Amino acid sequence: MATPGFIRELRAGIGHQLLFLPGISAVVRDDGGRVLLVRRADNGRWSVIGGIPEPGEQPAQTAVREVMEETAVICVPERILAVETLQPVRYPNGDNCQYLDIALACRAVGGTARVNDDESLEVGWFALGALPPLERFALDRIELATRREPARFVPAGTQSR
Repeated sequence: MATPGFIRELRAGIGHQLLFLPGISAVVRDDGGRVLLVRRADNGRWSVIGGIPEPGEQPAQTAVREVMEETAVICVPERILAVETLQPVRYPNGDNCQYLDIALACRAVGGTARVNDDESLEVGWFALGALPPLERFALDRIELATRREPARFVPAGTQSR
């Protein structure tokens, strides 16, 4: 994911110190139940779509914007899947971040899936039984999107992933 300008400005003042940031992940499905995935340019791995909200932006707005920016697909957020603090991440440039991820189930309502920015190498729709190799993060969120149950909140005292 590209680093938003407001975070680059923060980094200019604090260097590589740990930043605790909101993150939004979107599990987008079509009417046939397929899942929209992107193969990320930064690590070459397939994943659900995600990003960081701009200041003042609502999580649902972030999901819609990120999905459009990365894939040219128009989506409608339908429900919260999970709210979870993830393990800290150290990026190759030395920046340290920890994300509070809000995962949303979204339904595709328009557009044609394609690479729409420089953050993705490929974009595609995948049947649940034919997913490419995915990290546990993406698999967990896709599994939650296939169930009709309340949002998952990680209990107090539980380690994040």
